[in-house]
This record gives sequence, structure tokens and C-alpha cells, in this order.
Amino acid sequence: MKLFSGSIASLERGLDYSSLKQKVIANNIANADTPNYKAKEVNFKKMFEQSLANELAAHRTDDRHFQFQAHRSAPGVSARNTSFNQNGNSVDMDKEMSDLATNQIYYNALTDRLTGRFSSLSDVIKGGR
Repeated sequence: MKLFSGSIASLERGLDYSSLKQKVIANNIANADTPNYKAKEVNFKKMFEQSLANELAAHRTDDRHFQFQAHRSAPGVSARNTSFNQNGNSVDMDKEMSDLATNQIYYNALTDRLTGRFSSLSDVIKGGR
């Protein structure tokens, strides 16, 4: 039996995504003046597909059935090829700061939702008191 139908695990994966995105954005900001540095970004679709691939499992009932293998996809971080500065750097500080604020709001929403889940669990354990 899965407790909470996987909602806490889903929130945890969302926090993992947000944490990775925070690290990538911070790295981009730190390298804003580094010549030929290519800004990186986190691709949600790749992260989601990787998460699904890791969860899938299959049971073969007959040896003649095909083997089931979840293929490993590349990590969700990729480099941007555009160049914004004369030195070949592709960090756009306005975009990075905007992404940073958006990611912070997303992270706060996830933590609030997780806090609500744990609060509900606490109420159930206490018997609704």
C-alpha cells in the first residue's frame, strides 16, 4: 500500500528539481563575467522523463516475453548556445534574476504544500485534536 498515493514523493521530486535549478542559476550568475562561458538551464521535460523512467518496473511472467528496461536519459541540464556579450559569454543577467525569483516562488509553494501534508498527517496521528 502506498501511503498518500505518492504525493509526498512527488513533492520531494519537485523540490529536487527546484534545488537543481537553483544551483544552475547560481552557477550562471557566478560566471557572468567568465569569457566563453555558456549559460546552462534545467529542462523540466527531461527531468520528468528521467523520473518516470526510474519509477517504471515490469514483471515478466514468461521467459519468452521481452525484457523491460527503462532507458537512462541525459540529465536535465543543457547549455545555451546564444552569446550576449562580446567575450562569448551567454549569461543574460536579467533572465537569470527573473528565473531565480520564479524558482524561489515555486520552491516556497512546494514547501508550503509539503508542510500542509505533514500537518494533516500530524492531525491524523493525534486523532483530530
